[in-house]
Amino acid sequence: MPRGVMPRQPARTGRQDKVRGGPHASRTKNGGVATGALARPSRGKASAAAPKERRKAAAKFSAAKVKGYNPIAPERVAEILKRLDQLYPDVTCALTHSSAWELLVATILSAQSTDVNVNRVTPELFRKYPTVEAFAALTPEQLQPDIRSTGFFRNKSKSVVGAAKKIMADFGGQVPMNMKDLLTLPGVARKTANVVLGSWFKIADGIVVDTHVTRIARRLELSANPDPQKIEQDLMQIIPREKWILFAHQLIWHGRKLCYARKPKCADCLLENICHAADKTWSTVELHKNAKA
Repeated sequence: MPRGVMPRQPARTGRQDKVRGGPHASRTKNGGVATGALARPSRGKASAAAPKERRKAAAKFSAAKVKGYNPIAPERVAEILKRLDQLYPDVTCALTHSSAWELLVATILSAQSTDVNVNRVTPELFRKYPTVEAFAALTPEQLQPDIRSTGFFRNKSKSVVGAAKKIMADFGGQVPMNMKDLLTLPGVARKTANVVLGSWFKIADGIVVDTHVTRIARRLELSANPDPQKIEQDLMQIIPREKWILFAHQLIWHGRKLCYARKPKCADCLLENICHAADKTWSTVELHKNAKA
């Protein structure tokens, strides 16, 4: 063979020889034409069955529920609560505070921030302004440098100063102890009000729904709603009232410790075998595509 001349390599399909089932072409079991060792099998029953096999495999991870499966069945909810009690028996609010007012301020500052970051800011903040009256005497611009590191400091300064002024003017300098009045304060929605009522006053008027609670409630299929207020209503229907305060703290801690938004530590989770979340990183149970954060 002349140097530099390579023999022609057969294509995988054998089409370079235009083989169409001549007398020397071997036949497969299904009647297809084999055009050599690398020939493709013909489109017979085996290949037709392949999509069915793929569908069967995919069905394992489909959203179709097991017959009779009810994610909010009392027995399942009770099991979730039992396991949360084992993991987080006595957790409380992670925000540092020594009064209802301090907790209210810390909760307002925690929006779009972390509790760790807020806890770095509040000790000096409350030393500098120790009372509601001291905050009420400020302008938002005066407060901004003290809370800048918590993010969205302009809006937060307006909320904190506005809440202080409202409490002094309408509530005798005392943080209200009921949902209706709390919701009249600037910067206070149901989540903040529930934090104050539950963690300070020990009043279970609702369930705190933050980003952690939203994510885990949806992963556990305790709610399919994306809206925090609707999630709260869903949870209030299935969680015993005496567990509302602790349950919210448990989900928040679970979200911080294991059930992360990205790459949750499912292999370490006590809830793993009763969780069908589609975005699990490891699973011993079937996944439900709609059960996700």
